[in-house]
Amino acid sequence: MPRFGKRKNSQLPPVFRRGFAKVNDLVKLAPSLLAADFAALGDAVAMMEAAGAEYLHLDIMDGHFVPNLTIGAPVVAALRKRTRLVLDCHLMVDNPDTMIGSFAVAGADIITVHAEACPHLHRTLGAIREHGKRAGVALNPATPPQVLEYVLELADLVLVMSVNPGFGGQSFIPSAPGKIRYLRERLNRLGRGCDLEVDGGIGTDTAALVVKAGADVLVAGSAVFGAPDPVAAVRELREAAVKPPASGGR
Repeated sequence: MPRFGKRKNSQLPPVFRRGFAKVNDLVKLAPSLLAADFAALGDAVAMMEAAGAEYLHLDIMDGHFVPNLTIGAPVVAALRKRTRLVLDCHLMVDNPDTMIGSFAVAGADIITVHAEACPHLHRTLGAIREHGKRAGVALNPATPPQVLEYVLELADLVLVMSVNPGFGGQSFIPSAPGKIRYLRERLNRLGRGCDLEVDGGIGTDTAALVVKAGADVLVAGSAVFGAPDPVAAVRELREAAVKPPASGGR
């Protein structure tokens, strides 16, 4: 039985070191290709590389766990050939255990599953790591952060949804910073160098708010690809993330 104990960054396999940063050393940006032109994903990837993004966020939807149907492992494999950026695959699917192997082979660096979709979450996160990938776990807005209490030691990334998953362009749910703050405190107490990611309604008006709460990876779709200049939008979002927020969250 493999052991999933704490390891220093220098001891991690290359995929775990790629994009790895100590807590609060760096705010990383993960543009969501859900908002890009699906007929020109290669161009979108090139723009994000030029903009200095660290991750590419890939929303995998099955039409069951969430209403929409998006991309699968073959698209991830095609993108893997085009970029060295971290491929951050967010599985918004029922029964994600059946897909872990396919996305691992396709070249995903991070595979994130929803706590709500995994009756055996400890086992699922372990299976992701056994494939040599970073294991992420996502929480819907109505899910309390305490459900992760006994799996935080296995998580390389925790994703707080600040909108209900399934659609882009939604408004930020103001209770999200409180959840982020709770998780950052728990991760710090455990000494976990774990990414704390937030996804949904992230733009120049909310970036600093979630960073102040403890998030260090920001997913942004419409704010980037809906802008006239997506490269400039990434840079503006990074600048906004380090500014003092105009107001606090719950």
